[in-house]
Amino acid sequence: MNCTEFLAKLTDYFDGQIDPDLLAEVKQHLCSCHHCEVVVDTTRKTIDIYRGHEHYDLPDDVATRLRSAIMERCKCGCDETKAAKTPEPTKSRH
Repeated sequence: MNCTEFLAKLTDYFDGQIDPDLLAEVKQHLCSCHHCEVVVDTTRKTIDIYRGHEHYDLPDDVATRLRSAIMERCKCGCDETKAAKTPEPTKSRH
């Protein structure tokens, strides 16, 4: 099993909806792949936070920087989308 195959089965792994033979392959892959082990650990923590409805208060300066960064990314994304939709002017051949 490679990382791509593992990631394709990640939801089934967390849902417990995975064939026992495939589960053995997944576990073997996790033992040998640190990257996928980190993905599983991070995903598990994210699920636990979501299920626990834990609320994290960010310091005001961090919240402000985060909002600014998100808005900047959104603005850049909108500008790129507009640029992609706007046809370039045609050059006249006179």
